Amino acid sequence: MKMKVTHLLKLLLLSWVSMASLRRCFCNRNSSLQLNDDVLGLLVFKSDLHDPSLALNSWNEDDNSPCSWQYLHCHPVTGRVIQVSLDGLGLSGKIGRGLEKLQSLQVLSLSRNNFTGNISPELFSLIPNLIRLNLSHNSLSGRITIELTSIVSLRFLDLSENFLSGPIPDNICDNFSSLRFVSLAGNFLEGPLPTSLPKCSSLGGLNLSNNHLSGNPSFVNGIWLLTRIRILDLSHNDFSGSVPDGVSALNYLKELQLQGNHFSGSLPSDIGFCLHLSRLDFSDNSFTGYLPNSLQMLKFLSFLKLTNNMMTGDFPYWIGNISSLGYLNLAGNELSGYLPTSIGELKLLNYLILSDNRLTGKIPASLAHCSKLSVLRLRGNDFNGSIPEGLFDLGFKEVDLSRNGFDGSIPKGSGPLFDSLQTLDLSSNKLRGDIPAEMGLYSNLRYLNLSWNNLQSRLPPELGLFQNLTVLDLRNSALYGSIPEDLCNSNSLSILQLDGNSLNGPIPEEIGNCSSLTLLSLSHNHLNGSIPKSISKLNELSILKLEFNELSGEIPQELGRLDNLLAVNISYNRLIGRLPMGMIFQNLDQSALQGNLGICSPLLKGPCKMNTPKPLVINPFAYNIPMNSNNTLPEHSRFLRFPTIIAMAAAILIVIGVLVVSLLNASIRRNLSFVDTALESMCSSSQRSGSSVSGRFTLFDSRSSEEWVNNPESLFNKASEIGHGIFGTVYKASLGEGRIVAIKKLKTSYILQCPEDFDREVRILGKAKHPNLITLKGYYWSPQFQLLMSDYAPNGSLHSKLHERSASNPPLSWPNRFKIAFGTAKGLAYLSHSFRPPIIHYDIKPRNILLDENYNPKISDFGLARLLTKLDKHVTSSRFQSALGYVAPELACQNPRVNEKCDVYGYGVMILELVTGRRPVEYGEDDVLILSDHVRVLLEQGNALDCVDPSMTEYPEEEVLPVLKLGLVCTSHIPSSRPSMAEVVQILRVIKTPARQRMEMF
Repeated sequence: MKMKVTHLLKLLLLSWVSMASLRRCFCNRNSSLQLNDDVLGLLVFKSDLHDPSLALNSWNEDDNSPCSWQYLHCHPVTGRVIQVSLDGLGLSGKIGRGLEKLQSLQVLSLSRNNFTGNISPELFSLIPNLIRLNLSHNSLSGRITIELTSIVSLRFLDLSENFLSGPIPDNICDNFSSLRFVSLAGNFLEGPLPTSLPKCSSLGGLNLSNNHLSGNPSFVNGIWLLTRIRILDLSHNDFSGSVPDGVSALNYLKELQLQGNHFSGSLPSDIGFCLHLSRLDFSDNSFTGYLPNSLQMLKFLSFLKLTNNMMTGDFPYWIGNISSLGYLNLAGNELSGYLPTSIGELKLLNYLILSDNRLTGKIPASLAHCSKLSVLRLRGNDFNGSIPEGLFDLGFKEVDLSRNGFDGSIPKGSGPLFDSLQTLDLSSNKLRGDIPAEMGLYSNLRYLNLSWNNLQSRLPPELGLFQNLTVLDLRNSALYGSIPEDLCNSNSLSILQLDGNSLNGPIPEEIGNCSSLTLLSLSHNHLNGSIPKSISKLNELSILKLEFNELSGEIPQELGRLDNLLAVNISYNRLIGRLPMGMIFQNLDQSALQGNLGICSPLLKGPCKMNTPKPLVINPFAYNIPMNSNNTLPEHSRFLRFPTIIAMAAAILIVIGVLVVSLLNASIRRNLSFVDTALESMCSSSQRSGSSVSGRFTLFDSRSSEEWVNNPESLFNKASEIGHGIFGTVYKASLGEGRIVAIKKLKTSYILQCPEDFDREVRILGKAKHPNLITLKGYYWSPQFQLLMSDYAPNGSLHSKLHERSASNPPLSWPNRFKIAFGTAKGLAYLSHSFRPPIIHYDIKPRNILLDENYNPKISDFGLARLLTKLDKHVTSSRFQSALGYVAPELACQNPRVNEKCDVYGYGVMILELVTGRRPVEYGEDDVLILSDHVRVLLEQGNALDCVDPSMTEYPEEEVLPVLKLGLVCTSHIPSSRPSMAEVVQILRVIKTPARQRMEMF
């Protein structure tokens, strides 16, 4: 069969040049020959594709008609193909010219694949009847050319989520008068809107979001003339200027989205005359002034978002007139005044977000009439009075009333809330009274923050009933009593903060049951007793704060085994003895130890005390003091008797200690800032955003199973660990139907803890689609853990092929090695040159080069450093230096200079390793071999081939030697001397070109 296909393609190629003469010869052909045009064109199109799932197996060259083939539709009369729909089949390659044979084609949809290359304008201009063209969610690049606009019959055009660049052709609407919908969203387009836009008079939908378009969109003489427009989305660009009146001319407008630009001035006063509006989003701009009164006329408006502007004036009293409102977000403005009682008229309201304004007064009791409310965020205002009891009778998922002036007690809640509530943040108020025991009934609560109140309460034992709680923050709330022993019964707690209270008694040994803890902070209390050894069971622990308590005894040596521990503070207790041997304890700052006069550390000048019994009798002869004949001390030595010396020394130390402590108290807060910085990096965003705690799942691959969507943790029940690295552990998991994916569970240390920041950075990585990159499928975020789902590479890593190969497996051949080097270079070049700013890998090494079934390289872990809160600390940490030999020398500096040349260095080391089969650093009995230095010396001696991997029995010297030289150039210690990755690709292309052709090129 393969021979038959090859023969057929050869015939097609030979006949393609003479296609015009063939048409003349067969001008009277019958319908069967016409059908063969479609068969031939589709087979040629298929021949250019990589089809990993064999989705196009039914496309058989033996058929006279393609009408029985999958994903096609034919005209019932003529039998010609009128529709080709190949959405989401995992196809890759270029869109070949075979499609131009389909002269009757009306619908072409190739979305959610991995097509690359430019969009050929000639191809689509030769399909005269094309009505619908959908190439969205691919990896197409280049510009939208003028010729593409000559498809006069086109009504639907979707080129979104690609890598198209340059301006939108200014005459795009000169020939597209029949267009009904255009989406160019999610590309890299720039420049102003085309001046011909008003000529698209039939346009009903226009989506240009998530580009780099700029200038003023010329509303009055441009966009406001699109009178048939229903959906207009210009969000997340660089547009600026004002949005003047005139929008009322858009009688059919349903959705208007201008968020994420630089618009300023007042909102158009006639916006309320677009009576069909259902969605309005002007957020993240610089709009000023009052909310237009005309908004109250929008009876169908269900979504209104004006967050992060500079809107002023009183909160509108007429808000209750917008009866269809389900989502209202006015956060981050300067609105003032009271919440009107009319807000209770919004019976369909599901989200109410008014955080960070200047609203004051009491929450109206009528708000409890909004029975569908699910999310309530009023953080950062000046509300006062008590929290209405009726609010806690609703089925909220999230309540954030933090940073206000509420007083009174915490409402007890009732049945609907017990089952629904996931996030409760009442921090930074004036609440008082007991923590209600009913809180133990919140079965789905994941985030509880009551910090910075005046509760004057004990910790209720019911807190141990929470089965899903991941964050418990009760700092500075005037709590007293002991820590309940059953606080960790649920095993789900990730962050526990009880600082700044009056808690006493010992730290319970049961704290070791909190197996998911990443932060344990019990500082500034009156806790006593010893530090329990059970803390050593907390393998995920990153931050431990125990300062300013009355803890005594020695620090358990077992704590040294906590590998994830990044910050510890045990200052100002009564601890003695040696520090644990773990790396973190041996590198603690003095401020984390001071105030413990018995701890053994070179940073502390006080005496070192151990838990050993004191001797009952001191033998004076042991100190070589001469004795008189009557066995008494000489007169001149009696003054220096041992107990006397001890007493004098102790008195001096006490005086010095008092002086030192007095001086240190003034600056102790500043000295403890290193732990506070680490704490803020992990917890601050969780406290700011209650929604983050409930977990967020985002899926880029719509074919994934519902089990993964609804319960991402379930994957680990059937997953197997296949590797781990500096960013986390990788698991292999099945999503059913034979689909295998890789799941990376990220290490939470230094990872962005704000879900919005995490989402933004991961979405950028999700747009990176290239044949030599592992495709990101989706992610799951929660404070407890973060997951990334990506393609699974069945052939393992390059490291395993080079250094872990069994005797039964053949070594890598030179063609495969060159393919790996070339493909990796193309993938890195794509990351370096297709994004602004470029995506830098930081950790190029063979373990991160995965291989598919054909030994095509797939770069993994690219861009994960974007998810770090503090890149400089991570780059210079011991974990990052675990990639010994691959790290560019400039990263070892105190102030590292990080750019794409760091990846060039790691790539150079990798290809040296690829050619030689040796590790970048090898240790002998008496010396250390640095691979780049070793190759350089042999090359200078004329013996470069001596370093080639001996397992390769055959290889072309004319390719191996230039690749070795390229590796040495890439590993230059001077970053500016290294080539760019685009230049590396060109060099490798020349190396692979046969010698005769190279001569012709030059």
